[in-house]
Amino acid sequence: MASASGADADGGRRSAADAAGVVVLGACAGWSLITAAAHDGRPEGVLLAVLAVAAGYAAGRIGGAVVPVGAPVAAALAGIALTLAVPHLAPGPQIGAPLGHAGATAAVLTLSAGAACCAAWGTSHPAVRFALRLLAAGAALLAALLGSTVGCVACVAVLLCSVAAGRTPHRGAALAVLASVAVLVTGLTWSVAARAVPSGSGGAVEERLTPHRVELWQDAWRLLAEEPALGAGPGRFGELSATSAHSLVSDGRPHSAALQQAAEQGVVGVVLLAAAFGWVLYALWRGPRPTPVALTAGAALTALATIAALGNALSFTAVSVGAGLLAGMATARPLPAGPASRTAEPRSQDAGRAAA
Repeated sequence: MASASGADADGGRRSAADAAGVVVLGACAGWSLITAAAHDGRPEGVLLAVLAVAAGYAAGRIGGAVVPVGAPVAAALAGIALTLAVPHLAPGPQIGAPLGHAGATAAVLTLSAGAACCAAWGTSHPAVRFALRLLAAGAALLAALLGSTVGCVACVAVLLCSVAAGRTPHRGAALAVLASVAVLVTGLTWSVAARAVPSGSGGAVEERLTPHRVELWQDAWRLLAEEPALGAGPGRFGELSATSAHSLVSDGRPHSAALQQAAEQGVVGVVLLAAAFGWVLYALWRGPRPTPVALTAGAALTALATIAALGNALSFTAVSVGAGLLAGMATARPLPAGPASRTAEPRSQDAGRAAA
């Protein structure tokens, strides 16, 4: 009876996390329509991103339940193959926007590394686990060969965090640390945009970020100051930003997810973006998968949030789908293989919940 009540409580937590996800994603879509109607904006990009995350999450839940190891392996290989097969994802001389397609490359390879590490924790065979971690290391090496320093560092960070996750019993505290990292990086971008960085270190920060990107961020901050409630409207940054208008090669975006939300959808848009990230971490916290799997996925998604705070990664549909896919696989409950597993499953879930 205790096992049954524990399973019911666990199912209730997952249902609450799923309901929260529906509300948050629905609010993101609805708010983009409201701000677009107010300022004659173009909400199609936001709606496509929301649909991509939702579709990826649903596919991840299904794949993670049916083949908990095979699904993340397939996702990791697909991400690496996509990076090699689609030249527009790889940084090269034909791309002039800072951290545009290069950011997408870093994001896809980071998610691939995270999926490979999740699969490694899902198998009980040491040789297979080692091979899957080699696959994650291969994603980092590929990022280095493609010239994506950010991607290489992010993949290595995900791999190291995944190894450390095996010795972390409390997933809630670890996920809180990951959330703090994302907040700190986002806060740095906002400080640079608002020109609040101390004068001594401001020049060094701008030099590493490139003056062009800093000017884009400052334009986004100006648009937020002019329309803090509703923003300028989805898709309108390019026509309202002086830096973007005078750039020879521009995609009409500020190359920062948080600042783009702020400029185009106001403070509420930023809150909704933060709520979407918070929902993913909450779902990982309450998910049925072992703690190392949840923390590995959380590390990969935090690395993605960091890349998105400094670049344009979330403007690519493949990245949005990959983020939802990884989150879905890391929160799916694997289907029981037989009567024995059905009997043991509630006990294992109780033990995992006690550890978390």
